[in-house]
Amino acid sequence: MNLKNCVRCGKVYVYDGFSVCLDCRRADEEDFEKVKAYLDENPGANVMQVSEATGVDTKKIIKFLREGRLEVKDEVNILLDCERCGKPIKTGRFCEECSKQVEKEILNAMGGSNIGNTSSGRVKEKIQIADRHRRKR
Repeated sequence: MNLKNCVRCGKVYVYDGFSVCLDCRRADEEDFEKVKAYLDENPGANVMQVSEATGVDTKKIIKFLREGRLEVKDEVNILLDCERCGKPIKTGRFCEECSKQVEKEILNAMGGSNIGNTSSGRVKEKIQIADRHRRKR
């Protein structure tokens, strides 16, 4: 049994691959549900509006964007940048081109040679639930 301290609350928990305990993960999920419910009723709200209405910290909302659970709605995006090339993105950590390149590099490093075509401070951006946006396409 591998025990660790939660990086957020300090509580000791059985390590299960996450750096936070189950209680903190549940709290995060509750916050996400609050944000999701607010965006269902107020599509296109910006990060500050969502934060003020739900009580969820803007940093946590941006974390949901980086995780790909939410997506920036505006075409002109100044909130999220690709961590590799700096290009504005709507969700996640990398733009589509860098995602493909990283995937190709990983496959090449693992000995694979063929990859398919896959897709993968500033608070005025409008955001939406990423799953809903994907369904519209």
